[in-house]
Amino acid sequence: MAFHFFAYLSRMRYIQRWGLMRNTVPENIQEHSHMVAVLAHALAVIRRDIFGGEIDPGQAAIAALYHDAPEILTGDLPTPVKYFNPAIRTSYQQVETISAQKLLSLLPDPLRPAYTPWLTEDYDPDLRALVKAADKLSAYLKCVEELKAGNAEFRRAADQTLRVLQASPLPEVDYFLEHFLPSFSLTLDELE
Repeated sequence: MAFHFFAYLSRMRYIQRWGLMRNTVPENIQEHSHMVAVLAHALAVIRRDIFGGEIDPGQAAIAALYHDAPEILTGDLPTPVKYFNPAIRTSYQQVETISAQKLLSLLPDPLRPAYTPWLTEDYDPDLRALVKAADKLSAYLKCVEELKAGNAEFRRAADQTLRVLQASPLPEVDYFLEHFLPSFSLTLDELE
């Protein structure tokens, strides 16, 4: 019997993000999930090695890799629609839950427990907060990339997202913004 879980995961590359925005460089959820994993891992390392916190950077990366997997079946609902009102947000969360359960059903029974927490986001709240922060950082970095390319379409999203990041209670986010964010506005030659 064939199980289709990983074949579905490979289709993440077909789900485009920022559907209501003109993009100079399109971004799909596979690319986004990779960047969120890199950033979540970094935030966890910063928490552990700079601030002395207890967290597993590997688990942060895994959680981030799967954080948008349900969108394989639902698509990426644009943020203004998703958060338009509480009823839409609640309904979309229910759809995402059903999507996660469908994906889990595509695994052999013995493997499901290993993937369930990652697909259902049923893990440590501190880890979830780091992944959400990394997700927001990834969105902001996409905005920076678009603005560097002269795409003013992302100006408002950049301003709103940066305000959310600056208001984050996580010291790891402040550390990242101070020490790593400036590099993203540089050209390749300026990075040398």
